[in-house]
Amino acid sequence: MDLQLAGRRALITGSTSGLGEATARLLAGEGAEVVIHGRSAERAQAIAGSIIEDGGKAAVAVGDLGTDAGADHTAEQALADGDVDILVNNAGAYEHLSWNDATADIWLHTYNINVVSGVRMIQRLVPAMRERDYGRVVTIGGGLGVQPFNNHPHYNASLAARHNLAVSLARDLAGTRVTSNVVAPGAILVPAVRDFLTKLAPDRGWGQTWDEIEDNSVREIVPNDRVRYGRPDEIAGAVAYLCSPYAEYISGATIRVDGGTVRGAF
Repeated sequence: MDLQLAGRRALITGSTSGLGEATARLLAGEGAEVVIHGRSAERAQAIAGSIIEDGGKAAVAVGDLGTDAGADHTAEQALADGDVDILVNNAGAYEHLSWNDATADIWLHTYNINVVSGVRMIQRLVPAMRERDYGRVVTIGGGLGVQPFNNHPHYNASLAARHNLAVSLARDLAGTRVTSNVVAPGAILVPAVRDFLTKLAPDRGWGQTWDEIEDNSVREIVPNDRVRYGRPDEIAGAVAYLCSPYAEYISGATIRVDGGTVRGAF
């Protein structure tokens, strides 16, 4: 299926690894020119170079979105070679902390990195999309925003805020051809997650092979209908669809890609 992304330019924040990298590669494969973003120029250049070697189009924007200056610098680089038609707000971070360990300062830092960073990029790129009457904003949220765990409460709350701001933006964009939507992953098997689970496995009795660890850890931690973790490409596919012309009638929606982890019907 041709998603008709040829000729579009997409900035994917936090795209030097994980979900962001998978999304950038898929969008490039669909014909979009992608802007790889991260805080490491070396890593960003490596991903962009790999995409170019595969026949795609890629540029690089390096900056810390946790500051206004870093967001300014990122936007300037992203716009250097043309308009940005697609913004994928993927950048974010979290730590495995309990209510006792997540101090107020950690809450503030998490909110800045996971929420305000996206706001900064929206404010720098969406006005021009509105003027051109075309654009796509896709925010990467998560099931923990609506079905939180008892642990890492600071991260759960930041995901809820990401969902909320995306819907608010959609309402503000009413009457334009610029859309704002959310893709909400469940537990996704990126290298850091696999390493974390493998280290926990002996103490939890999850088994020795990866197949055993995946099956048992899913049943204990994130039970879902597929009985496995999602893969980055599965998230990227949902993002790519929302970026396409086929999704223009979708506004303020949350597309859950979580294997059925979130149990609600709505």
